[in-house]
Amino acid sequence: MAGARSRNFAGWPLFANSFRPFFLLAAIQAGLSILAWLPMFYGELSVTSAFAPRDWHVHEMLYGFLPAVITGFLFTAIPNWTGRLPIQGTSLGALLAVWLAGRLAVTLSAEVGWAFALVVDAAFLALVVAAATREIIAGGNWRNLPVVILVLVLLTGNVGFHLEAHYAGAADVSIRVGIGVVVLLIALIGGRIIPSFTRNWLVKFNPGRLPVPFGRFDGAVIALSALALISWIVAPLNVVTGAAMALVGVLHLVRLARWAGDRTSRERLLLILHVGYVFVPLGFLLHALAVFGALPPSAGIHAWMAGAAGTMTLAVMTRASLGHTGQTLTASPATQGIYVAIIAAALARVAAVVWPAHADALLHIAACGWVVAFLGFAIAFGPLLAGSSRRALAIMGLPAPAR
Repeated sequence: MAGARSRNFAGWPLFANSFRPFFLLAAIQAGLSILAWLPMFYGELSVTSAFAPRDWHVHEMLYGFLPAVITGFLFTAIPNWTGRLPIQGTSLGALLAVWLAGRLAVTLSAEVGWAFALVVDAAFLALVVAAATREIIAGGNWRNLPVVILVLVLLTGNVGFHLEAHYAGAADVSIRVGIGVVVLLIALIGGRIIPSFTRNWLVKFNPGRLPVPFGRFDGAVIALSALALISWIVAPLNVVTGAAMALVGVLHLVRLARWAGDRTSRERLLLILHVGYVFVPLGFLLHALAVFGALPPSAGIHAWMAGAAGTMTLAVMTRASLGHTGQTLTASPATQGIYVAIIAAALARVAAVVWPAHADALLHIAACGWVVAFLGFAIAFGPLLAGSSRRALAIMGLPAPAR
């Protein structure tokens, strides 16, 4: 029923599915935010935000860009989970307007007031949680309720960010809360879709060893990850936290090895999911090294945010945009260029922490790679998301389907 309603939607195709406007505008916001952040970092630009420059940058990535991608994914997946109708048209447009209002309120919070910015910004995730909970309960799909619970924790972290920044002068704990939620979402959702998509492709194109499906081992790794992340949120440099991070990092590597990613090199649309997930265990292991004084703590944070979050969002956005618009599931030259750019950005951003003597050059490489990746997605996939599939395929270097 949900698919039929989507096909018969009479309005602008951009508002026919949740992934269309949220993926497109999230990509644009991600690219423009980093274009603004680099000169802000060097003191050449300022914004009228009540947040300190670093907090504005972190907030707009962690609580601005990522919630938009999560929402696009969540409200595209929920109809498949529940069999209920999707959110589209006016309701979708209203939800998007609330997200945009939040971005504006945060950036102008020095003018409109921090409390007003908090209410406007938090309203978006509050609506997402309410709508998602309603759909999952109505559809009886209790299996996916943990995803909504994690989004609720993300909402709590966002509220905490505003309060902490105002009363303490800078956000700290709420940043770790948000990052912890994002890592768990990647571990939970990635742990379901990566082996599933890999199995489907291998059965069809490369028979042989198949990935191990989500099972008790995966559940145990996610539970231990949650405990390690809670320890990190409370006591980031505690020895117990470091030991837990090291253990969980190794377990995620074992988990990844069970998914047969080494057999997917022929299809980059699939391979990128495995590559993106590598940054999850890398982040845990880098944090363990930081606890024992071998690295600065920010190395692991950037492995998770620039690496895991940046790469996995583009991997999911490109695949979902193609799959849900009826296109062939293969990575075009433009799509592969996007993947190269985001991987280069992630590696350069982590390297800038590890080798501070080369930090300036590496920061510029990371920023350029990130901007090319996300604005490249907007350029290559924008026409497809807005409804012009032939123009999009031409941009991506793929032939249009025969009539």
